[in-house]
Amino acid sequence: MSIKSSNLGYPRIGENREWKKLLELFWAGEITEETFEAEMEKIRLSHLRKQQEKGIELIPVGDFSYYDHVLDTAIMFGLIPKRFKTDEKKISLQNYFEIARGSKGKVASEMTKWFNTNYHYIVPELEEAQPILLENRVLTLYKEAKEKLGINGKPVILGPVTLLALSKGYDEQKQGELLQALVPLYIEVLQRLEEAGAEWIQIDEPILVKYVDDNRLQQFKEVYAAFHQAVPNLKLILQTYFESLERYEEIVQLPVAGIGLDFVHDSGQNMAHLQSFGFPNDKVLAAGIIDGRNIWKSNVQEKAAFIETLSNIVSKDRLIIQPSNSLLHVPVTMKNESAFDTIVKDALAFADEKLAEIILLTKYLNQEIPLNEVINYDRSVQTLNHSSFRNVKHVQDALANLSQYPSVRIAAAKRKELHDERWNLPTLPTTTIGSFPQTKEVRQQRLKWRKGELSDEQYEQFLHVEINKWIFIQEEIGLDVLVHGEFERTDMVEFFGEKLEGFAVTKFGWVQSYGSRCVKPPVIYGDVFLKEPMTVKETVYAQSLTKKPVKGMLTGPVTILNWSFIRDDIDSADVLNQIALSIRQEVTALEKNGIGMIQVDEPALREGLPLKQEKTESYLKAAVYAFKLSTSSVKDETQIHTHMCYSHFEDIIEAIDALDADVISIETSRSHGELIKSFEDYHYQKGIGLGVYDIHSPRVPTFEELMQNIDRALQVLDYRIFWVNPDCGLKTRGKEETIAALKVMVEAAKAKRSLLNYIQYNS
Repeated sequence: MSIKSSNLGYPRIGENREWKKLLELFWAGEITEETFEAEMEKIRLSHLRKQQEKGIELIPVGDFSYYDHVLDTAIMFGLIPKRFKTDEKKISLQNYFEIARGSKGKVASEMTKWFNTNYHYIVPELEEAQPILLENRVLTLYKEAKEKLGINGKPVILGPVTLLALSKGYDEQKQGELLQALVPLYIEVLQRLEEAGAEWIQIDEPILVKYVDDNRLQQFKEVYAAFHQAVPNLKLILQTYFESLERYEEIVQLPVAGIGLDFVHDSGQNMAHLQSFGFPNDKVLAAGIIDGRNIWKSNVQEKAAFIETLSNIVSKDRLIIQPSNSLLHVPVTMKNESAFDTIVKDALAFADEKLAEIILLTKYLNQEIPLNEVINYDRSVQTLNHSSFRNVKHVQDALANLSQYPSVRIAAAKRKELHDERWNLPTLPTTTIGSFPQTKEVRQQRLKWRKGELSDEQYEQFLHVEINKWIFIQEEIGLDVLVHGEFERTDMVEFFGEKLEGFAVTKFGWVQSYGSRCVKPPVIYGDVFLKEPMTVKETVYAQSLTKKPVKGMLTGPVTILNWSFIRDDIDSADVLNQIALSIRQEVTALEKNGIGMIQVDEPALREGLPLKQEKTESYLKAAVYAFKLSTSSVKDETQIHTHMCYSHFEDIIEAIDALDADVISIETSRSHGELIKSFEDYHYQKGIGLGVYDIHSPRVPTFEELMQNIDRALQVLDYRIFWVNPDCGLKTRGKEETIAALKVMVEAAKAKRSLLNYIQYNS
């Protein structure tokens, strides 16, 4: 038998984001549910057909989603938050999207990052959960592929242990009870798939790359023993990704037909385990050998050599070649990209190209194509590595002499005295995170400018009108610290990718971040440096319109790194410091032009945290240094802000304090109580704003909600350091809802401020 080819998952959004557009038409009420379903089916089938035409043997089915695969799995098994439950036996589309997005009177479920990626999943809520098989969606999608395309696909389902591990609202005993209740439901799904003709099933259990204690190991043993007993002839692949497998010796003995391992992001540990402990003779090894998270072509000769080494441990007839993880995390295709330098373009591979790469590698290993085809393929990356793009002398000299750039400021308490004297802000000052609604007109004008239909002068005049309008709105609302609105920016990382040398921006390189929200990560292909100021012009113009402070708005080096596709030929810490030096220059330029508050956002700091505890310290040390390298050139009276998204804040609270920012704002509204618990044991003394309402939902918060959120925060935080703000930027919201929500926020802040002032006056 020969080596097989496989895929783990395909991008949902389509080559032209047709998936996203269809979702938003449906949400806006512009198409019917029937039209929505029919068009989604076309998209879904086109993705399967493409993989079929490429020659992939094990094609995933069930990875397609209308919003999020974790939400799909939770709903399939009836794990629906109590506030969204109805008497219907099958959940409606409206109810499905309400859980993800919220609705009037119903707060959306929490959303957080999928392991250490920029994809967000909807967190299942298990409180009072009673599992029941509502619908066997995986069976439906398997039959669809088989009947309409003749594809005997590989059904993909998120495993029960990972599903519960990623959920909230349970204790250890509750989790055990739920797992016991879920196993028979999973077995029913598997049995129906077997009856329908499925041969291979991919069960994703990525929680296996994180800490696996004895209790979790026992859960895996019991669950997969039950599966094997119920469907002994079904070929189950226990799939992991993003890191190396924990408890390797025990997990590979589970009664499954195959084990899927990531050999790209595992730091060599999976291979070390194989070499030390071997691999069972009764299993296949699904080798994640093609990078599913980055966009560079593989060196196929190196990959083939790696597989030859593997074949000394696992015979070739028991090897499957596949990506390291689902291709959900990369853009769809390179075929429409035309703006790249040829040297760079020739070295890139998006999802479709990675599928072709899997086939190339598989055919070469099966001796179906000659060596010269592989040699020709590998030349492009070698050419880029030796190009001038990756050998810029002044950048490499700066990296070699980082000690000449100070990264320490005077004590934060002393800086606060200077800031209080300079700004004289009220108690509980109000601000926003940075962006304001990007209306259809804003996007149209930017597109016209890019096409050359508007001159630079005309586009700048349009931006001035928008900035002027929103400075006036902010003053009318009563905000204390203003922003210019970021109307010139497509995305908080892509914008800087367009401005910095060593970066390239794709035309159609979209990836899903959450729901219909897609982003275009820039490509870091060479040494990074700043040629000219990036944000000074718009910020200085905004400041000229008001006496209130206007924050300069920048994205920090860690977030730019984590939300970009980075070069993989040098250490990521070197790339990080190249970016930090560039941001440092921009911070200095803003200050020289009279901007006294500068926000350097790091929303991706937590998501970049390694999945392995032993790697955490070095990552955080590098992240803190890069931030301080970016922000420590300013005068003592200049106030540095930062913003970050929430996810298990307690994991990084000391590192966040070490950033030494004067004010930090944190996205927290969907999990406000959980975050605040972090401060009950940690005495934070610098300025802090906990997001008091959720910008990911279209609903306008009530005055009572905001007062409650402020009150809860002030139970553990000194009111003298507390700021009031939304939990993230307002780019994706509508104008009217934005204004309405900010008015309520300012009203709540003023009410609480008056009460505090009264108490202080009478104490």
